[in-house]
Amino acid sequence: MTEKMATRDAYGRTLLVLGEENPNVVVLDADLSKSTKTADFGKKNPQRFFNMGIAEANMMGTAAGLAAAGKIPFASTFAIFAAGRAFEQIRNSIAYPGLNVKIAATHAGISVGEDGASHQSVEDVALMRAVPNMTVLVPADGEETRQVILAAAQYKGPVYIRLGRLEVPLLFGADYRFEIGKANVLKTGSDAAVLANGLLVSAALEAARELAGEGLNVGVVNVASVKPIDAETIVRVARETGGIVTAEEHSVIGGLGGAVAEVLGERLPTPLVRVGLKDTFGESGRPEELLEKYGLTKEAVKKAVREVIARKSV
Repeated sequence: MTEKMATRDAYGRTLLVLGEENPNVVVLDADLSKSTKTADFGKKNPQRFFNMGIAEANMMGTAAGLAAAGKIPFASTFAIFAAGRAFEQIRNSIAYPGLNVKIAATHAGISVGEDGASHQSVEDVALMRAVPNMTVLVPADGEETRQVILAAAQYKGPVYIRLGRLEVPLLFGADYRFEIGKANVLKTGSDAAVLANGLLVSAALEAARELAGEGLNVGVVNVASVKPIDAETIVRVARETGGIVTAEEHSVIGGLGGAVAEVLGERLPTPLVRVGLKDTFGESGRPEELLEKYGLTKEAVKKAVREVIARKSV
């Protein structure tokens, strides 16, 4: 059985290590520390943990002040509240002056489950990607989350990190290397390639394995760094395969699919099919049922690959 871990859990564990290594790391939370997994950091480092209450906008402003004073603040809450409710403060107080704030947004996407559409952020990547100076990262598993958090702490400037509630398969070992601005080719292909991030990376790998049984050689690229995006790798893979599928737990508008479409549209027009939410809100339900209903599965990826390959010959 494949071992699993929620990326929010990996975030909480990494914060503990980071807190020991760097005394300038501070953590802020908006009354959700048990859910965002910052509570353990707070217990171990009470002088460097700030529960800001249900006041996300104020939390972002406070994080900006701490960054201006030389600290490395990680501001944590659910993605819908971080990117949505506190958008103006992120834009004007953090990104505009380029302050060194790390926004760790958990419970992103429809895999939040029963909390329903009001709590399922499917627009946050699009919102944050459009903000100047903002780096946007979407890790696929626990190990990549660990490396993303450590990289964000080293990086100078605003970073938005998208994390999930649902346990997802552990894909990578300690030999894996994440780098801001770089995509990771997990499997090369010649017929098409799937560019994915978050929980859709495991679905993409499964889809590629099963499509190999149909005689199709499909590549898989993990695009955890949505901004800056690795345009060189995207163009190279598009040239090698002639057909691209993107897969993400986010709206197809403005997320990874939009970012890849922009790159290809400007540099190498290529048949493209985007797997993601089709301009719709989610709803309340079990995570697995929602992923199935909204087409965020290996079967949806396989269908998209067949479609893009068919379009290559038109």
